[in-house]
Amino acid sequence: MFDFLQNLFSGFSWFSCLFSFAILILLLGYFAVPSFIALAIVVFFLWLVGLPLWLVILLAIPFLIVSLPVVRARILTQPIMKLLTSMKIMPEISETEKIAIEAGTTWVEGELFSGKPNFGKIFNEPYGKVASHEKDFIETQCRTVCEMVDDWQLYKDKDFSTKVWDYLKKEKFFGLIIPPEYGGLGFSALAHSEIVSYLSSRSVPLGITVMVPNSLGPAELLLHYGTKEQKEKYLPRLACGDEIPCFGLTESGAGSDAGSMISEAIVFRGEDQQLYLRMNWKKRYITLGAISTLLGIAIKVKDPDNLLGKGKFPGITCVLVPSTTKGVILGKRHDPMGIPFYNCPIEGVDVVVSVDHIIGGPEGAGEGWRMLMESLAAGRSISLPAQATAMSKFATRVASAYAEVRQQFGMPIGRFEGIEEALASMGASSYMLEASRIFTSGAVDQGLKPAVVSAIAKLRATEECRHVVTHGMDILGGAAISRGPKNLLAGLWWAAPIGITVEGANILTRTMIIFGQGAIRCHPYAYKELVYLAEKNVSGFDRAFWGHIGHVFRNACRAKVLFFTRGRLTITPGGPLKRYYQKLAWASASFAILSDLAMGVFGGTLKFREKITGRFADILSSMYLVTAILRRFEEEGQRVDHEAFAIYALEENFANIQKAFVGLFNNFDIPILGRLLSIAGFCFRFNAFSFGVSDKIGKKISQALAEVGETRDSITSHAIFIPKDETQSLATLELAFSTIQQNKNIYRKIRKAMKQGTLKKGKLVKAIDEALSKQVITEEEATLLSNEEKLRHAVTEVDAYAVDDFARGGNHPV
Repeated sequence: MFDFLQNLFSGFSWFSCLFSFAILILLLGYFAVPSFIALAIVVFFLWLVGLPLWLVILLAIPFLIVSLPVVRARILTQPIMKLLTSMKIMPEISETEKIAIEAGTTWVEGELFSGKPNFGKIFNEPYGKVASHEKDFIETQCRTVCEMVDDWQLYKDKDFSTKVWDYLKKEKFFGLIIPPEYGGLGFSALAHSEIVSYLSSRSVPLGITVMVPNSLGPAELLLHYGTKEQKEKYLPRLACGDEIPCFGLTESGAGSDAGSMISEAIVFRGEDQQLYLRMNWKKRYITLGAISTLLGIAIKVKDPDNLLGKGKFPGITCVLVPSTTKGVILGKRHDPMGIPFYNCPIEGVDVVVSVDHIIGGPEGAGEGWRMLMESLAAGRSISLPAQATAMSKFATRVASAYAEVRQQFGMPIGRFEGIEEALASMGASSYMLEASRIFTSGAVDQGLKPAVVSAIAKLRATEECRHVVTHGMDILGGAAISRGPKNLLAGLWWAAPIGITVEGANILTRTMIIFGQGAIRCHPYAYKELVYLAEKNVSGFDRAFWGHIGHVFRNACRAKVLFFTRGRLTITPGGPLKRYYQKLAWASASFAILSDLAMGVFGGTLKFREKITGRFADILSSMYLVTAILRRFEEEGQRVDHEAFAIYALEENFANIQKAFVGLFNNFDIPILGRLLSIAGFCFRFNAFSFGVSDKIGKKISQALAEVGETRDSITSHAIFIPKDETQSLATLELAFSTIQQNKNIYRKIRKAMKQGTLKKGKLVKAIDEALSKQVITEEEATLLSNEEKLRHAVTEVDAYAVDDFARGGNHPV
């Protein structure tokens, strides 16, 4: 056998042998063959092609050294550590950055970062469902409060009625996350998400008012970090609304850069020999601030005499302050885009509280930044994505119905391809956001705090929401820009920028957080290398560094093989979307090797190259959304009627991945390497992840949204409030939409009569009387068509005001 193989290779040219060797190396890396086995295979191959045995052994010695940890650490690893330390190649991480990186947990983003995602592991992740008692709360209490709120009246009054406030408190809407033992409802993260979604679809201010006390704030912080006494004192009062909380973090000079806050608290010993804090702060953009009774304040604590035993500068600390405390200044409101929720500046001048008011007690001093970083997952994973998803689904439902009701040139505007295109995009985005909302909430319900995923969920949900609402505004046209109770979309349009701005502005979330922190947090080796290098731990660094080298080699091989095969060699789940699993594996491998290359080339300066890190963030966030879409499609039983929605959203995300990769390849401004990568970018243009969405797929979506039925409802109505009162604008639209669907057969009779010459050709509406007189339709059918026209007129009519009343700000439609 050996003789046969040697004779076979002896007939090869040197080029053929070299090519065969390259293929062998690629396959060894692609299948991640263990180093000793790979070395044996390489040695055997070199011997087969005719190299002298002494030369084969000589070439094998370096690889053997690398494969033996004890030898490798002394000969290679120690000199490498000294070199990295002296040249400061590895990035330095500040204490603030270290806390942010270590806060929370890594979830499926780690699989995507690995270059070889384990689909079995990903799709064994729980896919949440609300419990029956949580569902009952949504269908009863949530519906009741939605029926109590008149959104247009709210915009005029700038506040809820006393009746609404009392109901919210009575039914414990502010205690969704507080456990029953403290008097709260103890709902799951998914139920919390669906409640925020439901309320936001009725009124954005209502959704915000409920989401904030259940998101980052006193209750969340007390649950995880409060002392037993603090929990027993405050949680029951927060649960029933006896305390209205707010949390103050942002200042004029400290937004995303919370470390720059100037608010401070000085520790001192009082006359009673107890320890106190003298606090001074000036915060802004604080939701519920003006009406809050319990303030959570993030503040820098200074302890000149080290009375707390944590040094003179313990750092950022979270402190509870009753609003009745002397020196607390409330009573002002901001006006965020005209959305009438309480968003306020709050101020404190020489406010004195006991150190026991520190969340977690005196031991919690200096722990505030860690607390905040770990707790941000609630706002980013649950509240804001839930609200953005609700706004998107609501806008899609409204626009798709309106496109059937509104007619131009004798036909529904939804039949025009330009409108079809916008509706298709809206439907696919709504499907995707719902997938992400449920999938991400499931992680929180497992007790995880996925910091990178939560940033992705918040960023993409709020951006997609803006995109969907914009399409909706375009479709409704004048009906969307004329303010009044009939306008269903204007409130969403004004609210969209708010979600984009809060909980970390999207621009900085994209360019600094998702990849800037994710690259170190999610990478299987990078952070370990930094820690071990700082600790001068040779054995630890040896394992991490050479593990990293192997990781790079394997991903380089995988990326190359998957590029040339377009991902088809990957073992993935089957089904109609199998091709997209393969593309995801290909994208993951390419992402992993390119991110390692960026970290190696740019080192500590990478975090300042925000255009580069932003493109990496685009790839990672799109890969996560692809994962969520695939997970939803599988969980729902591969619904045939959902396939077009899933494919459209998948293609859009792979188009984003494609664009980001080409942008990276073209912008590595490094001599020689940059030129090579630009050539790779040129190749990627011809071997793209996506060449765009088919018009046929888009048409399927718009047609599905144009029909009353389960498909449309499953995309647009889950966790959405739909009023039953026909005087409500949405109820009128829904009635008009369903009536048109029911009357289609009647209009078919009229069209048939026109073709046969029984009726004059022209607009269908004008032919009703003639059709009745010639008995083409019955009197009952004529009445149905007449009612349809009245409904159509009611839907397309916009609000108007008496001039004098409008000038006085009355805004009462006439």
